[in-house]
Amino acid sequence: MTIFSDRIRRPARAGLLLAALLALFIGAAPVWAQSLDELRSQGVVGERYDGMLVVRDGGAPASVKSFVDETNAKRRSIYERRAAEQSVPVDQVGGVYAKEIMGKAPGGTWFLDASGNWTQK
Repeated sequence: MTIFSDRIRRPARAGLLLAALLALFIGAAPVWAQSLDELRSQGVVGERYDGMLVVRDGGAPASVKSFVDETNAKRRSIYERRAAEQSVPVDQVGGVYAKEIMGKAPGGTWFLDASGNWTQK
């Protein structure tokens, strides 16, 4: 083996090590380790009548709250785009999506209706 080929391999090994450490770090985060379905079935988050997520557990970690905020921002973007395409109010689109979400959500998911009442699937 030449010195030149060894120098090429060292950065590659360092890069692989860095990638492995990042994957381990990201995988260790509680929210990223759990899927939306797991969070819903555990009752940590629920679905609202308007197609948005809500944190049900007041003691949930900040990472769960951030996850909910990010998910809601993505959903809101979709709802706004659909509403503009169909010339209807955004809340109407959210309501339609909420019904679809309710049908596809796993057992144990909590749903908040417009009156503020929770029901569990």
